[in-house]
Amino acid sequence: MLTAMPISLPVTPLSQRFRGFMPVVIDVETGGFDAHRDALLEIAAVTLKFNASGELVPDQTLHAHVLPFAGANIDPRSLEITGIDPLHPFRGALDELSALNLIFAGVRKALKAADCKRAVLVGHNAHFDLGFVNAAIRRSGHKRSPFHPFSCFDTVTLAGLCFGQTVLAKACAAAGIGWSAADAHGAIYDTEQTARLYCTMVNTFASLRALTDDPTPWTRIALAEPVAAAEPEATIEEIDHADL
Repeated sequence: MLTAMPISLPVTPLSQRFRGFMPVVIDVETGGFDAHRDALLEIAAVTLKFNASGELVPDQTLHAHVLPFAGANIDPRSLEITGIDPLHPFRGALDELSALNLIFAGVRKALKAADCKRAVLVGHNAHFDLGFVNAAIRRSGHKRSPFHPFSCFDTVTLAGLCFGQTVLAKACAAAGIGWSAADAHGAIYDTEQTARLYCTMVNTFASLRALTDDPTPWTRIALAEPVAAAEPEATIEEIDHADL
């Protein structure tokens, strides 16, 4: 497992760490896998910041339940996984435009506070989440998205590199941040766990760089202790939202 010794990190303004972009963690819960046909049912976002010790940490959590758009498809198997009842009267769901306004307003506020020019979506299978966000933007006619339309940071790829794991639950366990199956498949919990995972990986690389005084600590990765063999991958029939 790739690890780094605890070390005091230089405090870098967020606006200088990612070329003026601000990573914002997003998770969506949906009625299926097709961003254009299936309903967006829930969205959560976590903004990030550097603390006084120079570590990237989760900051604010934003969240909205979303009403299915007119004519949206909802696969009952998706609802079995998420436990969402789209028609529940106390869900407090918003139409897509209102939900995006709520999330984007919080993101723009964080962008302004950090002096960043644009947000980049961080997600576990990030293009899945970005696809649903972009589809909702197009359907609702939203004109002021703070997110880059196609760039993203994918924690599946990063966790595969750092820990040899691609499933979110297993990657979190490998990173030492734990996982609660009882809380999984809710947008808030999955987003906050993805944020912790992303921050852990960013901080680990920052520690390696500080230890080696090397801006590209890839040699340290190559020398890292090998990870135990992963469990066999699920068949295509077994793949569901557990891997998203």
